[in-house]
Amino acid sequence: MIKNIKLMLFVVLGIAITSCEEDFLETTPTDAISASDALANEENMQLVLNGLHRGLYSQSQTIFPGGNTARAGNHYWVPLGDNLSGELIHSANANNLGWRDEMQWNSHTLPTSLTNRILWYHRYNIIAGANLLINRVNDGTLTQSEKLNEILGQAHTYRAYAYLSLVQHYGRGYLIGNPASDPGVPILFSSEAPFTSEPRSTVQQIYDQIEADLNAAIAAFENATSRPGGGAAAKSQLNIDVAYGLMARMALSKGDWQTAADAAIRARQDYPIMNEADWKSGFNTNELPEVIWGSNVIAAETTFFRSYFYLMSNTFNGSQIRNNPKIADRRLVDAIPDTDYRKDVFIIGAPNTNTSAANGQGGFGNDPNFTDEAVFDAAVDSLNAVYGITTRFNLHPYMHFKMKNANPGSIDPDDVIYMRSSEMYLIEAEAKAMMGDIAGAQAALDPLGSERDSAYDSSVFNTQELLMEHIKFQRRLELWGEGFGYTDKIRWDEGIDHAADGGSGASAVLYQEAYQQDRPSINDDWIFKIPQAEIDANPNIGPGDQN
Repeated sequence: MIKNIKLMLFVVLGIAITSCEEDFLETTPTDAISASDALANEENMQLVLNGLHRGLYSQSQTIFPGGNTARAGNHYWVPLGDNLSGELIHSANANNLGWRDEMQWNSHTLPTSLTNRILWYHRYNIIAGANLLINRVNDGTLTQSEKLNEILGQAHTYRAYAYLSLVQHYGRGYLIGNPASDPGVPILFSSEAPFTSEPRSTVQQIYDQIEADLNAAIAAFENATSRPGGGAAAKSQLNIDVAYGLMARMALSKGDWQTAADAAIRARQDYPIMNEADWKSGFNTNELPEVIWGSNVIAAETTFFRSYFYLMSNTFNGSQIRNNPKIADRRLVDAIPDTDYRKDVFIIGAPNTNTSAANGQGGFGNDPNFTDEAVFDAAVDSLNAVYGITTRFNLHPYMHFKMKNANPGSIDPDDVIYMRSSEMYLIEAEAKAMMGDIAGAQAALDPLGSERDSAYDSSVFNTQELLMEHIKFQRRLELWGEGFGYTDKIRWDEGIDHAADGGSGASAVLYQEAYQQDRPSINDDWIFKIPQAEIDANPNIGPGDQN
């Protein structure tokens, strides 16, 4: 990793000096900023931070040497969680960007795969940039200020975010393993030469570092300037609410229930639950009131056919979607009460127009839901008109329109949402249920459930077992498509079985080995392989360290 970290730090600076705000560009040409100038003062350090913000969604070859145009940061990593866990179901065969390989578990299980390598180095690139800022602020030569504390708080939050992502993918789940001895990932603090590679720290040591970083972030934010407003661009800046939200996620994943509940309550306080119109608007902008944190994707840096919506939104004008509309697990959709407006975004009775559909029921005459061709054609026209797509887009029963492009049928960029207040209500509910606080868990569920479902009644879930089953259902429904399926299944120690309980709607032929997977506690294939490139480059990690 020595060479890669050296190169990544130069790229962090490169992103920073090409990501200047307009007012800075008016006075200082981007090519006139040297590496030393990038850390000279608060204004320039903010540019480094802006580089980290944009690095979250840029194509990876712009972030570090050896990157690849097929992976555009969190555009790929966010939906990957639901692609791997079988929540986001492919209706037909399509392999753009390796998305089918991910679904079939033919990527993260291979040490030489692009996904394993790029995710590893993308997250370490974030750590390298965070180290750069943290070490500069703490070197004692800068005058402390509220702005400097804001930069420090964001840097610590970024580092915690990256380590949590790494340990949850490349380490065994905290609740199903032995964190004191299970290998995690290397901890690195360097921001200048000589760089030293490190062996894998334990899962526990990584969690300790995450918690320390989040505590440091919160302390810094408490004496910092506040986030500049609540618009889409402002929400790409991390703040104290993001730090508390990550604290809630981290604590939930390790079974620290009280910390999870307390942090979740604190994180969500300024982000009201969305109403029906907002929830159905497409999840395409940070402007939504629930959004605590997300990437504001600017038009000048669009990723075109590498975007989140290209991989999973049925209104994006790309072949991955047109040829392979994404559907939801029909067992989940069928369980949604008719009084819950979230059911409306899953089109149970959509006509199956794809003659290459994996279920073999594509095209009129094969679709058992339609016996009249005129009715079939009218249903196609109606859906196309409502959602702004054309006959170039295939349709399929149980397809979703939860995520919709702001400009449907286009390839325009949209924001990538990372954290919402609904998640925080669900974290509080799960934590309290696990502590045996039945009334507390019900109270946490009520605001969310009663907004979404006009007949909602949490009192019927009056035991820990009933509560946990209901919370799992609510997470799968509320957060569907937002990438939580993979880590949820690891925390709950649940496998994948597309055949059980009437079937999910996935094709066994298309899904292959991923059609059924044992639960994570007995199946190490849930753990991402350490990239072979890291094993080859790091003298402290050898073949025996492979997952």
